Amino acid sequence: MEPQEIREEVKEKLEEAKEGWIGYLAITTVILAVCATLASFQLEHYSVESVLKQALASDQWSFYQSKSVKGYLYDLQREKLELELSTIEKSISPGLMDRYQKTIASYGGQVKTYNKEKKEIMHEAKEYEKGRDEAQERRETFGHSIIFLQMGILLSSVAALMRKKYIWVVGSVVGAVGIVYFANGYLHFM
Repeated sequence: MEPQEIREEVKEKLEEAKEGWIGYLAITTVILAVCATLASFQLEHYSVESVLKQALASDQWSFYQSKSVKGYLYDLQREKLELELSTIEKSISPGLMDRYQKTIASYGGQVKTYNKEKKEIMHEAKEYEKGRDEAQERRETFGHSIIFLQMGILLSSVAALMRKKYIWVVGSVVGAVGIVYFANGYLHFM
């Protein structure tokens, strides 16, 4: 082999060694793209879950309001009967007096029932709101993940086009931040 051929072969091998990072760049880009795709699906899932939980919470609060109105009406009627009874109690028969007292007690029982039901409904509504808030938080986390992952993909693409390793390194770091957010979306550690 002639010295010129040897030099060219060495030069080729040096170029190949210099460009070896391109394979890693491709793998990095694929990993970032897969994570971005999965994060997009999760973002959509948590968006839907947030809206659904909000609708369920709103339904519960409407139900709570309905029970409040009904309880108020029974309480109002009970108070009216008590007031009426206090003004006419000397002039009515014992049978009618007994009927007034049973009705007043019945209305009081209805008020207690509605108050108990309201507490249960309020608890359910707050649980739905808690689920909505958690879904919104995870949705936001996956949203941040997508931003960083896409920036990492973009920088890796630019690095491949320009054959600049430092741009790929910066893109990898940005993508790694996106992967941390992505993992946090699932594991909720931050």
